Amino acid sequence: MNKKIVMMTAVAALSVAAFGTVASAEEKSVIGVAMPTQDLQRWNQDGENMKAQLEEKGYTVDLQYAGNDVQTQVSQVENMIANGDQLLVIASIEGDSLGTVLAQAKEAGIPVIAYDRLIMNTDAVSYYATFDNYMIGKTQGQFIVDTLDLENQDGPFNLELITGDPGDNNVNFFFGGAMDVLQPYIDAGKLVVPSGQMTKDEVATVNWATDAAQARFENILSSNYADGTNLDAVLASNDSTALGVINALAANYTGEYPIITGQDCDIANVPHIVDGTQAMSVFKDTRALAAKVVEMVDAVMQGNEVPVNDTESYDNGTGVIPSYNCDPTPVTAENYKEMLIDSGYYTEDQIQ
Repeated sequence: MNKKIVMMTAVAALSVAAFGTVASAEEKSVIGVAMPTQDLQRWNQDGENMKAQLEEKGYTVDLQYAGNDVQTQVSQVENMIANGDQLLVIASIEGDSLGTVLAQAKEAGIPVIAYDRLIMNTDAVSYYATFDNYMIGKTQGQFIVDTLDLENQDGPFNLELITGDPGDNNVNFFFGGAMDVLQPYIDAGKLVVPSGQMTKDEVATVNWATDAAQARFENILSSNYADGTNLDAVLASNDSTALGVINALAANYTGEYPIITGQDCDIANVPHIVDGTQAMSVFKDTRALAAKVVEMVDAVMQGNEVPVNDTESYDNGTGVIPSYNCDPTPVTAENYKEMLIDSGYYTEDQIQ
């Protein structure tokens, strides 16, 4: 057997044993699912997909949305613990905000699966399920490199950057992956950032909010592009921030239209992908992620081997968390129908 697979199996077995959660769905049937907000379409889909699939397995699902308020999420998790939920699946608002309440979960013997956002600095996290977030960032960065043909063009091309909430640990992977691709071209002078805003903190967007992204880009455009200077590309880490950029451009920009990246294939963004005002989005099929989490939940509850495929990448400050990475896929005007419509993720009517 492959050495890495043996190691992953051993880690999974140890983690299950540590919590002693060997029970049938009938004996222990309540699963708490804590989502950050209903303001972004993807979290609604994630929550509902997971709820439906867990219920098909015979579990009762305690699904809660926290309205992007950290204390609300803490209170919801506290209630899940107090109400006797047997396992928690948590997409955290801030990666560092749940340590105290999750200590209660660990004391109560309740396993925790971090969902798509790694929960930091607590040893109460049993597993992590996500997409390959570093690869998402690299995919966005490489799309810009390929579309501008930076291997063969001298430039300089004007680039601006926008990422998500500074408390979301995924930002480190999204932004880090993209900048690992783009930084050599910045260093070579083929890409320049006229605003000068290049660090993660400078380009962050609180709560991944579209209006905050729009406001920041309106300032960037008025300060750096009001004279008709072309903006050639925007690295946007997700679709809600990309939509803010698109809105700002519509109101305040007269140059040639830039390449804009994104992530999640939100309904509001798909028409922009189709008409070219957003060049691409990275598709994360939340049905696949929800299905994998359901598989992980069921394995924990039954005392079986938990599926993981990464025991190296995700250290939450207390150690590496055994994880499962699903694969993301870039979507453009050329393949959106195959990826989003033909797959049944959306209907044609939904994206008109």
